[in-house]
Amino acid sequence: MPDSPATHLARQIEFIVETDRLKNIFRQTVNIHGGRAENDAEHSWALCLLVITLAEHANVPDLDVLRVLKMVILHDLVEIDAGDTFAYDTKNMADQHAREALAADRIFGLLPATLAAEFRALWDDFEARQTPESKFAAAVDRFHPMLLNCRTEGAAWRKHGVTSDRVLARNAHIAEGSTALWAYAQEMLSAAVSAGHLKE
Repeated sequence: MPDSPATHLARQIEFIVETDRLKNIFRQTVNIHGGRAENDAEHSWALCLLVITLAEHANVPDLDVLRVLKMVILHDLVEIDAGDTFAYDTKNMADQHAREALAADRIFGLLPATLAAEFRALWDDFEARQTPESKFAAAVDRFHPMLLNCRTEGAAWRKHGVTSDRVLARNAHIAEGSTALWAYAQEMLSAAVSAGHLKE
């Protein structure tokens, strides 16, 4: 039986209140201006900006930009429960998807059923990286921390002893969503190595 209109709205509002917690999940990357740790909400906002600014560089010309925007704004909400897993933390990466899937069940489950199903499907699409939209969403998601690291003298890379071969291996799938962004990313990495901000 569907929720009453009042209950439907109340569940949507509670979801929004719960997702405000994303502002308190901090990442290893630091902001370009100010040098403090970036939070997940800032990262999600930045991804939306990247999508609307860089969509013309997607491998697929008729990209559904609204679908990409929905994916990038929703996909990190699971970190409210699962926490941020640093990209080069192999120990915590092992069970990352399982932890995040449980979080997706709970957080999207706060919503009315139809919206919960839509949001969960978008999260699953992002994770699977099979559609042009999810490939581009994943591309900007990987490109953004690389950009921050390159513009902060490799702050997170230096802190964790990350090497260029690991960065290249982790982020190569950017090319699945945008060969142009991957080419640019490789140039950034080369410059970071030359400047001594990223070890070979």
